[in-house]
Amino acid sequence: MIVCVLDDLLFSVKISTAAKAIGADVYFERTPGMAASRIKQKQPSLVILDLNSSKLDPLGVITELKSDPLTRGIRTVGFVSHVHAEIIAAARGAGIDEVLARSAFVDRLREILKA
Repeated sequence: MIVCVLDDLLFSVKISTAAKAIGADVYFERTPGMAASRIKQKQPSLVILDLNSSKLDPLGVITELKSDPLTRGIRTVGFVSHVHAEIIAAARGAGIDEVLARSAFVDRLREILKA
């Protein structure tokens, strides 16, 4: 299972379409303040985060996941507008496994979902 923490409809459709094509099970978390606890419940193999989302606090989610022994090993991938260097640095500081520019994320989406 893959959990996506994002509220961008365009990326939700892109991810859903790619997941359906490869038979991956995807859950979208859009409730502010609930992402980390739902991820702990579901124990996915991958968490995808929209680092540009101010509503869902993706940096807080990463920090919480990476500080908990139960979720520390869950792979995390974030995508962000390439011009937001401060968000990229903050995500890396919080412990995210991989940060990609939005365009690179879309280009590699099937590969990311399969991994």
